[in-house]
Order: sequence, then C-alpha cells, then structure tokens
Amino acid sequence: MTRYEELQQLLGQKTAKIGVIGLGYVGLPLAVETVKSGYTVVGIDLHAGKIESLKKGKSYVQDVSNETLQECLATGRFFPTTDYRAIEELDAISICVPTPLSPNQDPDTSYITNVVEQIKQYMRKGLLITLESTTYPGTTEELIGRELEKLGYVTGVDFFLCYSPERVDPGNRKFNTYNTPKIIGGTTERCIELGTLLYGNLVKTVVPVSSPKVAEMSKLLENTFRSVNIAFMNEMAMMCDRMGINVWEVIKAASTKPFGFMPFYPGPGIGGHCIPLDPMYLSWKAKGYRFHSQFIEIAQSINDNMPDYVLNKTAQVLNIYAKAINSSRILILGMAYKPDVDDLRESPGLEIYELFKKSGAQVDYYDPYAQSFVNKKGQVVSSIENDYELFKTYDCMVLITNHKCFHYQELADLGVAIIDTRNAFDGITNPNVYRIGTSVAIQEEKEVVSLLA
Repeated sequence: MTRYEELQQLLGQKTAKIGVIGLGYVGLPLAVETVKSGYTVVGIDLHAGKIESLKKGKSYVQDVSNETLQECLATGRFFPTTDYRAIEELDAISICVPTPLSPNQDPDTSYITNVVEQIKQYMRKGLLITLESTTYPGTTEELIGRELEKLGYVTGVDFFLCYSPERVDPGNRKFNTYNTPKIIGGTTERCIELGTLLYGNLVKTVVPVSSPKVAEMSKLLENTFRSVNIAFMNEMAMMCDRMGINVWEVIKAASTKPFGFMPFYPGPGIGGHCIPLDPMYLSWKAKGYRFHSQFIEIAQSINDNMPDYVLNKTAQVLNIYAKAINSSRILILGMAYKPDVDDLRESPGLEIYELFKKSGAQVDYYDPYAQSFVNKKGQVVSSIENDYELFKTYDCMVLITNHKCFHYQELADLGVAIIDTRNAFDGITNPNVYRIGTSVAIQEEKEVVSLLA
C-alpha cells in the first residue's frame, strides 16, 4: 500500500492524526470542528499562555465558547501544545498562522516560513499539508512546495500540498467554520483528492479548484471586491456631503432595485485582518508581473483617508457649538473594527483616536467588548465605564462601532453632539446627531424647520 492509499484510508476512517498550527481566530475554530468530526487533533501554537488557557478549558476566541472547548478536551482527542516535535506523529497539517503587512505595506510571510522550517525538521513521508493563511498567489508552492522539494521530497508522492483559504467572519452567528463553503486547491490531482477528503469530513460543502493559485486568488478577489466597493461608497459619502445630499437615504433608495445593485455602506475606515490587507497582497504580487492595479491603489487610498474625514467632520460639528477639537473632550463609542466583537485588528477607531489626540483633544473611549488597547506610545488605554452622567460631560461623542448593545435613543437624548459614522442612529431625529455622508447644512436646515414648527 502506498502512502497515498494509506492516508486515503486513514482520512476516510477518521483515524488520521491532524495538526492545526496557529490557534488564533482561524485555527482554534478549525481545530474544534476537526475534533467534533471525530479526528484526533494536535493544536500547535508558540504562545504558551494560549496553550495553558486551552488546557484549562478557557477559550480566548469569541467564536469558541468555553463549553465547546471543554467538550473537545473531554473527548481525549484534542492536545494543545507548543512543541513542534508533535509533527512527527501527524498525518495532516493545516497552517493557520498570521500573514500581516510589513511597515512598507509588503507581505510578511515570516510566520509561514518559520512553520515550514519546523515541518522540514520533523515531517515524515506522506504528510498532507494545507495552508489556510491569507496570502498572495503562488505562496503555497513557492514557500512550502519548493522548500520541501529541495530536500528530495516529490509533491504528490512523498507529500501532498493544498491551499484552502480561511473564510472566518468573527461574531457571525449565521455562518461558521462548518457551514461556510470551503475552497480547496491542490498541487496535483492526488493532493486535491486528499484535501477534499479531509475537509469534506469537517465542513458541509467543499469546492475543489484546479490549483493552489486559483484558491489563493479567490480569497484575495473576495476581499478586494469588498474593499473597492466600500471605497466607492466612502467616496460617495464625501461627495454627497459636499453636495448637500444624504448618502444613507440614497443607498436605501437604490437598494429597492431588485437586480443590478448590491448595497455597500460607508464608514470611518476599514478594519479586521482581511479587507485592509488582502488587496495589498494582490497589488504587491501583480507588480512582479509589471501590472499595476489602479482600482486597488485608489480604493486603499480612499479607505485609508476616512479617519481624516471623520476628524474634519468632527471639527465641523464642534464649530457649530463654538468649540475646536483642541482641548475638547471627545468620547469614542466603540473601538472594535466591527459590531459585537472584541477584535481591534486594523480598527479605524485606533487611527481616529490618535488623530484626535494629535489635534489636542482629550479623548476617551467606551466599548463593552474591547476593554483596552495599546496606543502608539506603547501605553495601555482602557475603556471607561458605561456611565451616562459621565457621557454628558463630553463635548461630543463619535460613534465608530455600531454595537447592538448600545441604546441609541438614550445616547441621543443626552443632548451631547454625536458624529455617527455608521448610520447607527437611523430613524432618530434628535438635532444633536450628525452623520457622515450628510452635510452639516442639511442638519442646520432641519433644526430651523424644527424650531419653526
């Protein structure tokens, strides 16, 4: 029996030992789903604190509850560890490590290359390796395949190589690891077959594609599509602001068309691991082919400048009250990059906080999910308490994250000027609420009408 046939049998019977490297917001839910499907799983992460937390049944990922984690540990088939030597006993590995951008906005694949060095040291023949980390087309074959082939291993014979992009949406209660379709691209037909067999036992739907490059590109397309469309809406918001038109009303009207239109919404900027970073991976790779993507660059520029637009909008609103940003007390409502999560990665709120501070404002924030962050000076900044009497003492409040737990009417009734970057106060008519994508002039006209009435 060849190693391919043996692995096929082990995966089919769920007696294969599966490794998940990188136990973050992608890797931990994947490891849990793999245990739930019946496999024995070794979770590897170099963060000793995370491993100790997992062994105690305490989850640090919002999408994995303590109860679910404890159920996985109780099976006796989940083994968190910091020791890469565990690879020696594994039949398949899924790599879920971070892929950030460097300070120069170039891909930082150092986490992947570090994992590959460990695999080279401990792997045995017949290992199925699947990369899930978001990256540029060609990464799987260039950084993993070629490195192992230098040792004399043959892809599709001595090891099997796939790419399957993560599609995790933190806090999404409808779609999770199990019911989100999983794309899988393999270097050879046998690689695709084994990758499909493994993931077919983990998730509801597997979508095989012809190569790792197609799978890698599909991930970048998904998020670049979102980046470009969000940038377009951000530009429309600034245009409508200048023209004295309510962009939120415009989007609502356009959304009544049952075909040919998909609503996207403006905001204070883009956050999370994917949308701010993925397009830059694609743009960087395209330059190697002497192709310069104008859409990506323009979209990135527009989205990156939204915090400055929020700063200017805040200055306009404070000016109505005969105040300047300098020395004003500003409260940021919500710091997480999206509603109902504690995730601060690339949150535009972090940049807006720094811009306010740089302009001389006294800035605090309130977020029931994200309790603290580290500012650019390396200082820990903590959320204030939910105290409406305290909220009243601020010169203005800037809504960055539209958490469902916020009581918007009650906040509006405090009488403090509010700059709403998410249209979270939709339907609330208090004259102290100002929205991006709507000129201050419109607000002033409404106030006059209200007074005349």
